[in-house]
Amino acid sequence: MSATSVSPQALAINGGSPVRATFLPYGRQSIEECDIEAVVAVLRSDWLTTGPKVAEFEEAFAARVGAAEAVSFTSGTAALHGAAFAAGLKPGDEAVTTPMTFAATANCVLYQGATPVFADVCWDTLNLDPGQLAGRISSRTRAILPVDFGGHPADLVAILEMARARGLIVIEDACHALGAEYRGRKVGSTADMTVFSFHPVKHITTGEGGMVTTNDVRTAETLRRFRSQGISTDARQRQSTGQWFYEMVLLGYNYRLPDIACVLGLEQLKRLDGNLARRREIAAEYTAAFRELPGVVVPAVRPEVNPAWHLYAIRLDFEKLAADRSQIFRALRAENIGVNVHYIPVHWHPYYRERFGYRGGEFPVAEGAYERLISLPMFHAMTGQDIKDVIAAVTKVLSTYSR
Repeated sequence: MSATSVSPQALAINGGSPVRATFLPYGRQSIEECDIEAVVAVLRSDWLTTGPKVAEFEEAFAARVGAAEAVSFTSGTAALHGAAFAAGLKPGDEAVTTPMTFAATANCVLYQGATPVFADVCWDTLNLDPGQLAGRISSRTRAILPVDFGGHPADLVAILEMARARGLIVIEDACHALGAEYRGRKVGSTADMTVFSFHPVKHITTGEGGMVTTNDVRTAETLRRFRSQGISTDARQRQSTGQWFYEMVLLGYNYRLPDIACVLGLEQLKRLDGNLARRREIAAEYTAAFRELPGVVVPAVRPEVNPAWHLYAIRLDFEKLAADRSQIFRALRAENIGVNVHYIPVHWHPYYRERFGYRGGEFPVAEGAYERLISLPMFHAMTGQDIKDVIAAVTKVLSTYSR
């Protein structure tokens, strides 16, 4: 052990006292009284769904990210499905994406009958590697789906250049990256379509919910029809014009985000800047504390980006540690720090192994990173004491297991 190590008996997992008395989750929503009042007002109104708050939320969101159009959905997954449909993916097509993501990114390709093709990631950001991407594009490729891992934007300039040269659609999965900036532009304003999530652990929440932003009016029209059973008008439009007639013009789904959720999103959006600032403060404190801690590799930030910090995922340096990831994970949980792991590479899931024959070893950077990753608590309602507790627990556990 190093000179800074502590006795293994001091660890809570071995019977010692935990750093904190109560459990700190890795992520959690923040709901204020103004959110509750806004939702109650909608509950007392004439429109619980397909009402005025939907358009208000979409317009406010589009303005916030600098996009011409925003179309809301019931979840980030539904929004990804809508984007895959609007991109025209169909059986026989392929779309290239990263294995270092939640399964929904690749699943949305399967929903359209197309095939997800994976390309490895950059070692520093864990985002899709443009150098690996080129070799995965074929004559059947129709779209590229980069993911802004942890809230750090992918290399969109290189990806868009490659896509434009080949006539491909770029769907940016920015479910981690609301409020992030890439080369001076807000995420959501650059790709052909950009997808966001409003799950409770994200930067703002609607309970569940998602959004697709685009600068193309026709794409937005397709997305709106797709999320409403393929019908060309909604109930509020028909009521306002005194008409009953409607037509189904494409095969869609019921993916409409109701007014109840949209008004919550409107209230939350007002606090986005503060939420982002707080997450960036937390990330800065973590990085300052862990940059020199043996056994830890802190998240990289490229010069041209301003991350949104949905996740703060450290990587373990096993050359300096006498424990594996599982041991360290359990030890931190015993200290009441709700660490998590993001993500099991998509191609390692049993469904993908069985359907596509993946055996492991195909994407060594993503796979090697996964085996070392631990996500620390990161949410904007964290207190100063919460941050100190995380730092104390990580330092305590890794010092104990240092070589």
